[in-house]
Amino acid sequence: MDQVRNGMPATLLGAVVWRKSRFSNPSGNCVEMAALPGGAVAVRNSRDPAGPALVYARGEFEAFVLGVKNGDFDELIAGVVEE
Repeated sequence: MDQVRNGMPATLLGAVVWRKSRFSNPSGNCVEMAALPGGAVAVRNSRDPAGPALVYARGEFEAFVLGVKNGDFDELIAGVVEE
């Protein structure tokens, strides 16, 4: 795998294992994540598996997951965005 960077085609990440939430629906509308060598995490849109992948450092991804668990983004699920 060449240098990993944000926006690179997900197919160039090599033989990573993409995972999605058990809450994903069968129509494929979900976000998938994959652990990368070195601890980074890649994120892609399941509707465009060859499209761009966003790559986050382990600490960035950990902060996001903890925020989700803490309810920091709950208003986004309800469709209400704070301004």
